[in-house]
Amino acid sequence: MCGICGFVGTGGPEALAAMNASLARRGPDGEGFFHDAPAGVHLAHRRLAIIDLAGGAQPMATVDGQLVVTYNGEIYNHGQLRQELTARGHRFVSDHSDTEILLHGWREWGPELPARLNGMWAFALYDKARGELFCSRDRFGKKPFFYAARPGFFAFASELSSLVAHPLLVARTISRTSLRKYFAYGFIPGPNALYAGTHKLEGGANLLLDVRDPVPRLRRWWTFRLEPDHALASAPPAGVAERVLTLLDAAVARRLMADVPLGIFLSGGVDSSAVTALAARHAPDIRAFSIGFDDPAFDESAKSRLAAKALGVARHEARLSLQAALALMPEIVGRLDEPMGDVSLIPTALLCRETRRHVTVALGGDGADELFAGYDPFKAVRAAEWYSRLMPKPLHRALALLAARLPVGHGYMAASFKLNRFLRGLSQPPKLWNPVWLGPLAPGEVADLFAEPIDPEDLYSEAIAIFESGESRDMVDRTMEFYTRLYLQDDILVKTDRAGMMHSLEVRAPFLDIELVDYVRTIPAGLKFHRGTTKYILKKALEAVLPHQIIYQKKQGFGVPVGRWLAEGMLPMGAPSPVEAGLDAAAITAKITGHRAGRADHRLFLWNLWVLRHMDLGGGRLAV
Repeated sequence: MCGICGFVGTGGPEALAAMNASLARRGPDGEGFFHDAPAGVHLAHRRLAIIDLAGGAQPMATVDGQLVVTYNGEIYNHGQLRQELTARGHRFVSDHSDTEILLHGWREWGPELPARLNGMWAFALYDKARGELFCSRDRFGKKPFFYAARPGFFAFASELSSLVAHPLLVARTISRTSLRKYFAYGFIPGPNALYAGTHKLEGGANLLLDVRDPVPRLRRWWTFRLEPDHALASAPPAGVAERVLTLLDAAVARRLMADVPLGIFLSGGVDSSAVTALAARHAPDIRAFSIGFDDPAFDESAKSRLAAKALGVARHEARLSLQAALALMPEIVGRLDEPMGDVSLIPTALLCRETRRHVTVALGGDGADELFAGYDPFKAVRAAEWYSRLMPKPLHRALALLAARLPVGHGYMAASFKLNRFLRGLSQPPKLWNPVWLGPLAPGEVADLFAEPIDPEDLYSEAIAIFESGESRDMVDRTMEFYTRLYLQDDILVKTDRAGMMHSLEVRAPFLDIELVDYVRTIPAGLKFHRGTTKYILKKALEAVLPHQIIYQKKQGFGVPVGRWLAEGMLPMGAPSPVEAGLDAAAITAKITGHRAGRADHRLFLWNLWVLRHMDLGGGRLAV
């Protein structure tokens, strides 16, 4: 796990050094630079050493100097690829570096290389003979890749703060489109990025450019799609469950490769417990890491303690008061270089900080909820379909207004919070249910905030494209595609990457192993969400390795009581940021006062606003 950056065109060693310096936390174990001044190609790397500690320094070049790569990630099938390439006549210099696989793999397979990789990555590979720069991002976008292009110039980096450290990009104008989408979704969906003129390379995409005329050419090489095999619906569930467990076990085993200490995140929920149980099969001495809080409504430590005891693994627990967490929040949010409104960033960052004191790599459970239908909205869509069919449209708004008058509750996923969001979503067409349920503001509220008309088709264009592109008409399948293709990539994986990299910790996601994913894509929705049970087939699979009480316990998210803190003034909003000069101050004030008075629950909007106010935006102002 590392940080990468570089550019083609105007600039020199000083510009590259400035970009690379901002990535120091991503790679504390070393840095490297490559310059081809005549061609205007400059590449840099910050290293977090995980594999081949002695021979994996970057940027890495072939012996003849014709290929150079800077790379962030892990290729879990690099051993098999090395054997295959060796059999084809390639000669490796390193002992077991996965980075060198990219160089020889490009020489052998060219742009078809990414499809052969099982892992997580973002890399830029310079082919001197062809005069090309080839950039690629893994299927789910686990590793970040930002870029900017102007006539005669192209730059890329693992973080926006690195990208805009280049002298040509230091002016920071906030994209109005991106900020609207931030308040609509709670994150900025790719390819949008915070600053005007900057972009994200999306997961499953490649970017190729001629260094003599650096105009990016984008090509999507992989897209997550559900392709249900309906024969599985009538097959014995035990057979499907056994296959899921076999593939998950292999995925966990692959992610135990490391030349540094490795551990596991253990919340005590079904996903992290599954990874822990399977990892302990292959590495009996592996340690689990948990975090506990002094507020029982948000504390999962009893669950993780029970799971560790049942699975026979050593467990390290760090306990924090919520006051301590509160004090650390400005520091954590201040390290973001693009806003995200997922409040679980806070406990995730604290867990990463504690885990990094003992190990360099951790395995987590990201991806299971999206792939196996684990979130509350999977239950909600069935109720929503029933409600939409039977409830007359004129009553929708009346019921929503009545629900809004319920007493506000600030507990984890309080009933009033869930009911209000459910009814708010149902005031929209089905293609908008999921983003409106998820987001901080409804379309009309975004229009009020920006004091301008908002077209929902444009505001939620990413969610609508996913809704309309899926082959399955089943709302559970459509919800899975929304969460996997959009929320997972631009919220969950961003949160994990940023939280880990704040503390130089690599986090791996076995549930996103491509061999497991390719099978799960074929499992019909009825085996994932079955008679009201979420993650049904995964839970059946795990009955072979986990106690019943762990598998079938009530789901709890990873959060902090931000709603209560905002209402009680324990989390001061702070001064307005320069960005807010382009927003409606009266709309903001109304939501702050309404929340504090207990008249409404605006926790998601206010938290998103709080994040924006506590980030370092470099003086950026909202585009007109």
